[in-house]
Amino acid sequence: MADPIYLVQGDTGPQIKATITRDSAVVDISAATTKMHFRKKFTEDLIVSLTNASVSLDQENGIAVFVFAEGDLDLDAGEYEGEVEVVFNDGTRETIYELIDFTLRKDFA
Repeated sequence: MADPIYLVQGDTGPQIKATITRDSAVVDISAATTKMHFRKKFTEDLIVSLTNASVSLDQENGIAVFVFAEGDLDLDAGEYEGEVEVVFNDGTRETIYELIDFTLRKDFA
């Protein structure tokens, strides 16, 4: 399991970069909608779904970038997790098995 990604309440700048692979080869996601679903750990309620914001060339190389917008991290401090889902133009859906762990801390201000 990878180390968690550390976030701070209320921030609007964090970007999460993920490379989508299958059998160690990158997956071209340029003809797909790629999202990261974000929720508090040990719950089932989604807080936000972020849509891939990477450019076409990056998508051809399997790279997805998810950007937290204003209000997305106005949450209680604690442990969160993300799940990446790719829906290809033909309707095929592939959810990445590994989850992304997040730790959100309270802002000083």
